[in-house]
Amino acid sequence: MPPSAEAPLAFPRLLELAASAERQGRCRFTPFLTPPEAALALAAAKRSGTVAALFGGYPDAERQMARFCPPTAAETPFPIAVVEVAWPHGEAPEHRDLLGALMGLGVKRACTGDIVLGAQRAYLFVESPLAGVVLDGLTQAGRARLQAQLVDAMPQTAVPQGEEIRFTVQTARLDAVVADGFHLSRGQAATLIEGGAVKLRHALMLRPDARVAEGDAISARGHGRLKIDWIGEPTRKGRLPIKATRYGAPR
Repeated sequence: MPPSAEAPLAFPRLLELAASAERQGRCRFTPFLTPPEAALALAAAKRSGTVAALFGGYPDAERQMARFCPPTAAETPFPIAVVEVAWPHGEAPEHRDLLGALMGLGVKRACTGDIVLGAQRAYLFVESPLAGVVLDGLTQAGRARLQAQLVDAMPQTAVPQGEEIRFTVQTARLDAVVADGFHLSRGQAATLIEGGAVKLRHALMLRPDARVAEGDAISARGHGRLKIDWIGEPTRKGRLPIKATRYGAPR
């Protein structure tokens, strides 16, 4: 299974984890969750009568842990370590390079949160018990030689900033939205999708004709990601106006 493919955490497992927090009278934590899994975690907490909170190491993180606590228990800090990596010389690594390097250390994808890339450094969010493994072993990603250190938090200036874009499509098919959203040809977009490089609603999607709706998240390996903010009514020429937020750092 490639690093980008991961089995989702099932609702029964989340429900059991939430229920065990109530039985044991202490907080329990999930691994890092995708947004759909995080929504299931909140539903599991509601059903079990526990209090749930989500956090991924910084505000608006995409991948987040869920913390289940009994209503009367003191809140326990999230076990998330922030690792800053820099590359003083040479070519900057891509997201997939850093993720691949982590996988090479034996770190499972569910134990890793977001990877935030900047111009000269990146910030990795991992489960706290794995911080030592990452600091000792993460010395190279792609062609880049890395220097890693533990930091208290990611600087606010490093939080990914999106760019608002607007475009029109003939139809709200995935290949059409990927093409216009990432400045690709329709054929290039279809090739990416069929090649397993595109996720729709945080799940791998291989169908170019899949329908896109408001609120959907789309990521294309090596090109960035989109959040579909609004899809308007057809224009007089029958085209659909779309407003989206594009995050340019490859994910």
